[in-house]
Amino acid sequence: MIPLSDSDIIRETRPYITIGIIGLNSLVFLYELTLGSVQTAQFFYKWGFIPLEFTGGKEFESLFTGTEMLPIQSSIPTWGTAITAMFMHGGFMHFGSNMLFLWVFGDNVEDRLGHIKFILFYAACGIAAILTQVAANGQSQVPNIGASGAIAGVLGAYLVLFPYSRINTLVVMYFITIVRIPALFMLAFWFILQFFGGIGSLAAATAHTGGTAYWAHVGGFVAGVIFIAMYIKSKGGAILPHRNKREFY
Repeated sequence: MIPLSDSDIIRETRPYITIGIIGLNSLVFLYELTLGSVQTAQFFYKWGFIPLEFTGGKEFESLFTGTEMLPIQSSIPTWGTAITAMFMHGGFMHFGSNMLFLWVFGDNVEDRLGHIKFILFYAACGIAAILTQVAANGQSQVPNIGASGAIAGVLGAYLVLFPYSRINTLVVMYFITIVRIPALFMLAFWFILQFFGGIGSLAAATAHTGGTAYWAHVGGFVAGVIFIAMYIKSKGGAILPHRNKREFY
């Protein structure tokens, strides 16, 4: 299932932060495309978040490629790479799917939170996602990269704020069609897939295990639900379901 749009909801503001995040991710990805395979690996190890650096308290200084040693020590502390890693992607599918999800779901969450609160929320969810992945496999020497943890937080917030919003979704099975699926069903199904994917990844977790960081998705999503619920409570409001274009809490 591929989300395309959420036409039920009318924004009251322009999503400058969402557009800016997509733009910055795009610039970094375009830069990655100019690099060779060795330079790309060096870039990921230098600016991606490596769990063992965080848990071991020592930064890696070099990467052996099989023919040469490359310097990978970054000019920022390990915790800083938790931020830079959010703007790096491992390929067209990784980049494209993340930006699509952010575009579909991010603008309305930003509209509710406001621009400054949204960027703080986004960063907090991304950090929570990385810490969850560290808890699942803190000995990993593989750099964690991608915006999916932070975007998972946006999905969690969207689920709380707009559970009845209908998402125009491309379904590809034995046929291809576009259907309107309530956000509650679509995002709950997405979360279940990530959770069971994370359970499956635990058995194979090693220092050199790569692939999808399912626990980052789970952690980011749960953080998004918790953070948005705390925000609503701080405003003295209840979490009310969004039913149409004009109903707001």
